[in-house]
Amino acid sequence: MSYILLILSVLIGALFVLIAKPKNKLYTQLLLAFSGSYLLSVTVLHLLPEVYSHSDHGHSHGQNHTLGILILVGILIQSILESFSKGAEHGHVHLHSDSRKSAWLLFVSLCIHAFSEGLPIHDTDQKLLWAIIVHKIPIAIVLTSFFILSKYSKRNAFIFLFIFSLMSPLGYYLGNNIGWFLKHHDKITAITIGIFLHISTVILFESSENHKFNLQKFMVILLGILLTIFTLH
Repeated sequence: MSYILLILSVLIGALFVLIAKPKNKLYTQLLLAFSGSYLLSVTVLHLLPEVYSHSDHGHSHGQNHTLGILILVGILIQSILESFSKGAEHGHVHLHSDSRKSAWLLFVSLCIHAFSEGLPIHDTDQKLLWAIIVHKIPIAIVLTSFFILSKYSKRNAFIFLFIFSLMSPLGYYLGNNIGWFLKHHDKITAITIGIFLHISTVILFESSENHKFNLQKFMVILLGILLTIFTLH
């Protein structure tokens, strides 16, 4: 069921663009803000304590240091990926003169990102699962919109989106069934924490237009934080 939900999250985002044909980007930006706050809250309140509690049980201060370094590595990895995706993870995609090349770079970087998202999910970890599902919907909206603006055929756009929808389930499956991933689960999760921290903080704290306080964005951010706090207890 979890695999299906991850795939459906991409389908929901794509169908929203194809059926609703949204002209106003406000709703997508608010959904991104909500997903960013929810993802950040799950990362800080759930993933970070979980990873470090596993390390403490092993009584290894060196392991804690290693995990901290890997979190920083995750932040750097996401910075590199965003140089290719042009910020699609937080709603900033622009067409370039070579739109076909841009589309491939965007697609590959988002697939790597989606794959990494699935790796730390436990079979019993519904909190992280739902955080990723909520996060993937606006990304699917942005990706679908990009393919439409790039004049891709519906067939090719569907193939790209279908492959993209399989990346998180693939990471989820490998993370729970392959020995190497199971052995290094905490280290992989630490890298993913860095990726999540980078994405969510950019979504939440990038400057608003004219640096004005945006009450709507603030309210959906607060809603995401409160929802996480109440559902984690």
